[in-house]
Amino acid sequence: MLGALLGGIGLFLLGMVLLTEGLQALAGDGLRTALRRHTGTRTQAILMGTAATALVQSSSATTLAVIGFVNAGLLKLGPAIGVVYGANLGTTATAWIVAAVGLKFKIDAFALPLVGVGALTRLFTRGWRASLGTAIAGFGLVFVGIGILQGGMQSAGERLAPSSAMGGSALAILLLVLLGVVMTVVMQSSSAAVATTLAAVSAGTITLTQAMALVVGQNVGTTVTALIGCIGGSAAARRTAWAHVIFNAGTGAVAVGLLPLVGLLVPANTARHEPALVLAGFHSVFNLVGVLIFAPWTPQLASWLERRIVDSGAALTRRLSLRSKRMPSAVVEAARLTVVDILAEALGVARRLLEGETKESVLEARRDALQNALVAVREHLASVQTDPGSATDYRRHVAVLHAVDHLHRLVEAYGESQNKVASRNYDESAKLARELAVELVSARKWLEQPRAENCPDLSLASRTVASARRELRPSLLERAAAGELDAEAIERRLEALRWVDRIGYHAWRAQHHLAAADQEIDAELPPAPESRGRRGHESHELS
Repeated sequence: MLGALLGGIGLFLLGMVLLTEGLQALAGDGLRTALRRHTGTRTQAILMGTAATALVQSSSATTLAVIGFVNAGLLKLGPAIGVVYGANLGTTATAWIVAAVGLKFKIDAFALPLVGVGALTRLFTRGWRASLGTAIAGFGLVFVGIGILQGGMQSAGERLAPSSAMGGSALAILLLVLLGVVMTVVMQSSSAAVATTLAAVSAGTITLTQAMALVVGQNVGTTVTALIGCIGGSAAARRTAWAHVIFNAGTGAVAVGLLPLVGLLVPANTARHEPALVLAGFHSVFNLVGVLIFAPWTPQLASWLERRIVDSGAALTRRLSLRSKRMPSAVVEAARLTVVDILAEALGVARRLLEGETKESVLEARRDALQNALVAVREHLASVQTDPGSATDYRRHVAVLHAVDHLHRLVEAYGESQNKVASRNYDESAKLARELAVELVSARKWLEQPRAENCPDLSLASRTVASARRELRPSLLERAAAGELDAEAIERRLEALRWVDRIGYHAWRAQHHLAAADQEIDAELPPAPESRGRRGHESHELS
């Protein structure tokens, strides 16, 4: 009996893991895109959360993704809370599948073949077909687990029934709610906990009222995953996780209050013959009631959380605190947005250098901050790997790494004190430096408020500087040959020109790769020239 119960729960959990992983891989970057495009209003955010959770069959996966996106700055708190509401509603789809299909029909005839077909597809294919195979195998295992769990519950009878030690008092209901919380925490899946309860009530092991109390607790228990997921996260991530806790706890309190009404609203005959369906309905109804109660107060909840939970730590790296191998898209997006902030700061420093405004002590502090932030981004990206088969995530990951590399070389150039001074002392380089500084100001404004207008074309600015340097070089060498300038003076002037060229080039390349990383489809942008050494190919290629 105990072996059947544990085996059934284990197979169900394994099936849910495979099903969720497969469906998430099939969705690919779709969740990120949908969250960006379809959470503009509270209603859209709730519907998005419901649909996403019903699709990937895991409210925890949706909630963790939302926390990651909020941490990255992809979602604001208000829409994120709406998605969390929807995720709680969407997770009830699993209960309906179990109650309407898994417990009512003999499914061994097709469940085991599904496992076989899915496993073979996973082993012998690649890309989306392998992900589909994983989802199919997981789907089959879910139903195999339900079948074994149902058999175990039927054999358990009254020996494991809470009714043998508990009545229907308020204290007994509270204890059952707490037991439901513990079940979800132990199983790390509210779906598995609810499925176990559905099997128990269907087998008559527990009463319908007791099952409802357990489901309320299981619904509250799923917040533990969100709290664990936000550990070490930014203030925005912690706000989202606590919004989840507040919503689920409040909804649970409402559900406990609804328990006495179930007997009045549900016909006795239906409750007796279809307890699993009634339980699934109760699960959906109390979550829906919770959404209807909380949704109008979302702005107030978001404002309260923002006042209570504040950001701390370095401003440039505030998005990098959350790391999870389960959310590579969110990890890379956090890095991308951080690099956007770093580039904006770096362009501000470059502009002051080119115009000669920055004091050495101030420059040193800002350069150190930029270097530390770039190191943090590299460490952040090292915590996750993206599958080359997932074209969009992988391309975005590579593009961000390219941007980090160019920013590292840009910041490195800030430390060349002699060239900084020389670039302002000679007419040729000073003119180019002033012209480039104007373009960097425009680019920085766009980075601080992207998409307000077309991005300034640093490619053109880089090309202009590179072209001018190439044109000036022969004339300077001719002046050396004519004796107008000595060899050392010529070298200082040429180095100053190269320094301005490098500033423009690496600023453009960093901007270019960040623009590519922000594309929803593969960007058709020219690749960077191959670098050979510290000074090799650090200028715009001219045709």
